[in-house]
Amino acid sequence: MAAQRTDTDEPVGTALGGQRPVRPGSFRDRVRRRPVLGRLWRAGVFLAGLVCIAAGGALVVLPGPLTIPPIVLGLWIWSTEFEWAHRFFVKGKEKGLEAWRQAQRHPVSSTVVTVGGLVLAGAVIWAVLHYDLVARAKDAVGLS
Repeated sequence: MAAQRTDTDEPVGTALGGQRPVRPGSFRDRVRRRPVLGRLWRAGVFLAGLVCIAAGGALVVLPGPLTIPPIVLGLWIWSTEFEWAHRFFVKGKEKGLEAWRQAQRHPVSSTVVTVGGLVLAGAVIWAVLHYDLVARAKDAVGLS
């Protein structure tokens, strides 16, 4: 006897990798009809989103709202193909709009913090390159 589905059951594969619905006859529909091309497309979408989110993660060390746009962009890229990412994108978009409104309410302090963070990041990068800190750290640990 087959198991009955209830309204709370999720279709197979939607927990992590469920596909977003697409319009019949659209570009994505044509891509998805070809199994190999569909998998390559999904892998490409995943990698593009991952690059944006990694860039946002790298910007976390800077003060200000700089980290939000690349993360929201990465979630948007993922949300075009993955259902789970769409849910995160909606929440991330709300947080991004909230940060933008905060920056608009306090434009001077937001600008000072953002520019100050960029200058600080530039100074750190310059110091690491100028004083060859990576090689010195490798020597200190014994990796050279």
